[in-house]
Amino acid sequence: MTDAHSNVYCILGNPVRHSMSPHVHNAAFEKCGINSVYVAFEVKDVEGSVRGIRALGIAGASVTIPHKLAVMPLLDEIDPVATMIGAVNTIVNDNGKLLGLNTDGPGAVKALKEAGIDPQGKKVAIIGSGGASRAVCFSLAAQEKVDRIDVIGIIPDEIKQLSGEIADKTGVSTEAIMLDMEETKAQQTITAADIVANASPIGMHPNENETPIPVEWIDPKAAVFDVIYNPLETRLLKEAAEQGCKTIQGVEMFINQAVLQFEAWTKESAPVELMRRIVLENLGAK
Repeated sequence: MTDAHSNVYCILGNPVRHSMSPHVHNAAFEKCGINSVYVAFEVKDVEGSVRGIRALGIAGASVTIPHKLAVMPLLDEIDPVATMIGAVNTIVNDNGKLLGLNTDGPGAVKALKEAGIDPQGKKVAIIGSGGASRAVCFSLAAQEKVDRIDVIGIIPDEIKQLSGEIADKTGVSTEAIMLDMEETKAQQTITAADIVANASPIGMHPNENETPIPVEWIDPKAAVFDVIYNPLETRLLKEAAEQGCKTIQGVEMFINQAVLQFEAWTKESAPVELMRRIVLENLGAK
């Protein structure tokens, strides 16, 4: 039950009415006995919404598409990894000081570690060069000290920029490889990787029959992670599991980014299994 003493949290996005976040965070607040409420705001005026957070004393916010970049200059401080990623998905109101974080990449890293994969010293091949790829790459490179991260994709300027930023900002070895023009090199790179990550939309509903790469390219001893969570098990993950790879579903990244948000806001341990159940129920999983 909320009252006049309740802290208010929210999600800023457009569109946002489909968001699972209110279900997840409100259930977590109730489970932990925290007097707080989480609501969704469909926002067009980003600057006005951040002023509203300050004026109304909103305790924290999630930020989703298309506002993850636009909020950054409006905040007082940005976490170094979020600065590298170039996007904020979490705002913490620390007594009027607005701090920007990104829990997407750390959520992916947490999912890997919970699956028994220690990224330190590993070779990573990541497919895709958009926002999800940036989040995963910089979290692995800046915080986990991987051996190298090779960026594989089909947008030349984007993969070159991301690869260059990884090298410049973290010192981690990296190379940009065009999937459709350097197929042999892409195959060799993926085969040599300890961790293969798909951060592209290939395989997402309604195109579940698609896969970004042939599974034969992947070493059976490698771990395979897919950021896609609809479907829960993509074709890439299914085929990788069949040949013996350790696989990590993208829904774990989604759950963990919410867990890390909750803990950044409340400074308390999140009820992870409850949050996982709420997410899976909302996705229609059995």
